[in-house]
Amino acid sequence: MFSAVRRLLLCLMLGFYSVSVFSASHPTKIGEIAEQQTRYIAGHFPGRMAGSPAELLTADYLMLQFKSWGYQSNIRQFTARYHYTQADGQQTQQNIIGNSVIAVHPGKESQQIIIMAHLDTRIPISDKERNNNLGGLSLQGVDDNASGLGVMLELAQRLRNTPTRYSIRFIATSGKQLGTAGASSVLQRMSQEEQKNTLLVINLDSLIVGEKLTFINSAATPAAVQKMSRDKALALARQFAIPAAISSDILSSEESDFYREIALFDRVGIPVLSVSSGRVSKKQYRPQQRAVSKAFPEGTAHHQTTRDNIQYLDKWLPGKIKQRTRDSVRIMLPLVKSLAKADK
Repeated sequence: MFSAVRRLLLCLMLGFYSVSVFSASHPTKIGEIAEQQTRYIAGHFPGRMAGSPAELLTADYLMLQFKSWGYQSNIRQFTARYHYTQADGQQTQQNIIGNSVIAVHPGKESQQIIIMAHLDTRIPISDKERNNNLGGLSLQGVDDNASGLGVMLELAQRLRNTPTRYSIRFIATSGKQLGTAGASSVLQRMSQEEQKNTLLVINLDSLIVGEKLTFINSAATPAAVQKMSRDKALALARQFAIPAAISSDILSSEESDFYREIALFDRVGIPVLSVSSGRVSKKQYRPQQRAVSKAFPEGTAHHQTTRDNIQYLDKWLPGKIKQRTRDSVRIMLPLVKSLAKADK
């Protein structure tokens, strides 16, 4: 009963706009769907904290989008906990039930490519973070990570009728901002055979604010796969005259929140291609970073409620949401078709 009521409320929220634009079959320009979805998710589902009503509605929305395009899709729930630190130093344990979304494009063989993007936004874990507007109910999370979801959805929409040799599994994880709860749950449910048959995980995260689109492989990625994924992505970017970079940094560290989901797959030997935006200088990659400026005094909008929103980014980075979502799809669509061995 609760699920039915929830979906009724979601349909009322989405209304005619969702059906007419996102489920329509009329031709669209490359990147148009990704931009629309990025803006829609950020604007209609702020505060997508794991376990929150907004996160639950976002998961339902994503599942309905996948199903409208003919995908098998479902929601996978998981449990997680975190400690909240009050101003006086006291800590309380918070337990949540999170929701990740999975959709499958079946291939002719058992191997698969995973396209992953986290759907949740930052949960403040202390009074200090809450007072500094880090995360919370008002965080739209345009960059982190409505942008990754938007690009993933356009890829799904454009690939829906494309036969491929390998399966493509789209996964919108939650719990990214609580370590790796959602991704851990996904990995735990994969059999050893499924892990062995996973040729590559493509992780889409924070595509807007950073200076350049950047492609980095995990430590578990063989040289041949690096050539077919990271190097191929850079070649496509150059072909389309899109500013982009690769980094010689190999992602294997769990020290950064940004890399923790990647490190999960790396530990079990599954190759990963990280697609994000940031600064590459002296072969060092700084995700989600750009030059310090008046608009971005810390060089980032990471988790910042007052900056990672549509109005602010449109004002200080005019046209960037449109440009980056379009550029990401222009690169990723032919790359995914090549990796999944799509029929020509």
